[in-house]
Amino acid sequence: MKIKTLAGLTMSWACLALSPQAQAQDKPQSAGGPQALYTQSLAASCANCHGTNGKVVEGSSVTSLAGLDKNYIVAQMAAFKTGTRPATVMHQISKGFSDAQIASLAAYFAAQKK
Repeated sequence: MKIKTLAGLTMSWACLALSPQAQAQDKPQSAGGPQALYTQSLAASCANCHGTNGKVVEGSSVTSLAGLDKNYIVAQMAAFKTGTRPATVMHQISKGFSDAQIASLAAYFAAQKK
């Protein structure tokens, strides 16, 4: 019985250690992996208005996100969430993101070339 329990614990540990979530914690976003793909999928939801990789079409009235300071993006998203920045569709969209997702998106867009 002890051997089965030990084997079960070993298998559980191995599965946990090899899970995408565990691997994503060990890799920075720039190295790729599940976390980077997750962040890119979040960023894709911004592309409708802010363009692919945060670059708007020239002449657009929408702000490009590519190359903006990470802290600036986080602050603006917080302002949209709390309603302290004038209402646009962003006040609704920002409420759909957690603080961790916003930080991840901000880092992603800050790393993009202008």
